[in-house]
Amino acid sequence: MPETKIVISDTSCLVVLDKIDELNLLRKVYTEVITTPEVQAEFKNPVPDWIKIQSPKDLKLQQELEVKVDKGEASALALGVEISNCIIILDDLKARKVAESLHLHFTGTLGLLVKAKELRVITQVKPLIDKLKGIGLRFSPEVEQEILKQSGE
Repeated sequence: MPETKIVISDTSCLVVLDKIDELNLLRKVYTEVITTPEVQAEFKNPVPDWIKIQSPKDLKLQQELEVKVDKGEASALALGVEISNCIIILDDLKARKVAESLHLHFTGTLGLLVKAKELRVITQVKPLIDKLKGIGLRFSPEVEQEILKQSGE
């Protein structure tokens, strides 16, 4: 059963999950999956029809954020400010710091895996971590150990 939250995905999450054929994890974990036209353009593939495309209304905020992070992240963050009870999936450290400064809830692709196991959508996190490393996603051994610890592996 999906968590009753709206998730706004940045590009990196869509790209890496697509590369390991696990994009469906998003809709299995979250009730509603949203991304922005900017992220959709950066993704370069058609997004599944269950991902809603929505632009932030506050384009001034989005432009201000583009000074700090890339267009996709800026649009996702600006949209996150407008949607209450949402989580933004951000893998970039700079974008996470901006999200923190805006008091937004966020996770990363690895956090999504922990949540998927918690909800029994997947039985193990480690094989997916190995697939992510296989496609070139980089994270420290300490981060990997923390994710495995959080997921009880």
